[in-house]
Amino acid sequence: SDWCCGADSATHYCTLKHLLNMSFPENLPSDSMVYDVVVVGSCMTDLVSYTPRLPKAGETIHGHKFFIGFGGKGANQCIQAARLGAKSAMVSKVGKDSFGDNYIENFKSNGVSTVYVGQTDEASTGVAPITVNDEGQNAIVIVAGANLLLNSEDLERASKVIDCAKVVVCQLEIRPAITLEALKIARKAGVKTIFNPAPAIADLDPEFYKETDLFCCNETEAEILTGIEVCNVENAGKAGSVLLEKGCGSVIITLGAEGSVLMSRDKRTPHYIPPKKVKAVDTTGAGDSFVGALAFYMAYYPCMELDEMSRRACDIASVSVQSQGTQASYPYRAQLPQELF
Repeated sequence: SDWCCGADSATHYCTLKHLLNMSFPENLPSDSMVYDVVVVGSCMTDLVSYTPRLPKAGETIHGHKFFIGFGGKGANQCIQAARLGAKSAMVSKVGKDSFGDNYIENFKSNGVSTVYVGQTDEASTGVAPITVNDEGQNAIVIVAGANLLLNSEDLERASKVIDCAKVVVCQLEIRPAITLEALKIARKAGVKTIFNPAPAIADLDPEFYKETDLFCCNETEAEILTGIEVCNVENAGKAGSVLLEKGCGSVIITLGAEGSVLMSRDKRTPHYIPPKKVKAVDTTGAGDSFVGALAFYMAYYPCMELDEMSRRACDIASVSVQSQGTQASYPYRAQLPQELF
């Protein structure tokens, strides 16, 4: 399998740690700790309104519930991986405000390292107003705020934990140049990379594909990146072929309630993974639950076939859509069937 423990890993102490499954002494300084899943990305405070339907342009409608929650694609993925048992660290930036303070506490309560979560007084913590209708569909606006201030100096400070990770996960809610830099740092160290190109950019730098082991996008993102309308499994396969030609190792295109399609350089025939049929209450963050679960499996089951990782990650994401909220809906390992582990 492509995912088996790689001979291309950098030959330094953290690689030895991976191979020997050693843990470092607990009394080392916090920045010397090794984390298996490192996520470089965004933190957003979700401002969620539940309404009977999504409003039309210029329309005001009554909602029936509101709450403030924790979101952002990067943080969501990191939290899901941590809840499954991954030793996880977040590299991100929040504001010096109440939303930022609360977010750091949220990471800590979920067992995620916050050593590389910076706070700035130059911008507010990112926010995401979200409207969810009675069918569980959503509309989201993101105001990135402090996320856009994560910079090369922050990555340099975090470079040791990136170098020593088993998996590094990135998205596009921070500046794309910083995301690409993080992927390059990881790949140079022989670390497996997952790239979730969300929100998608039509003219994405071609280097992203070459620096990505697993390219994971939804049907909308796949269409923006390839120009192919992904309305069925066949078209997902066509889009996946285009993405592979651009240079990534493997591609997973998620199709919401219709499951997912995966392909790789070695296995170009599209492999369809059907979904588990459930009643969706709120689909917000389901894609991030999927990516976080994939990161967990890549880190802890490196010799598992990618289609099996994807099937299990899909099962975990299907749990998240059955209750309201983003991270609030993400399951813990103890709440899941043990055959997933």
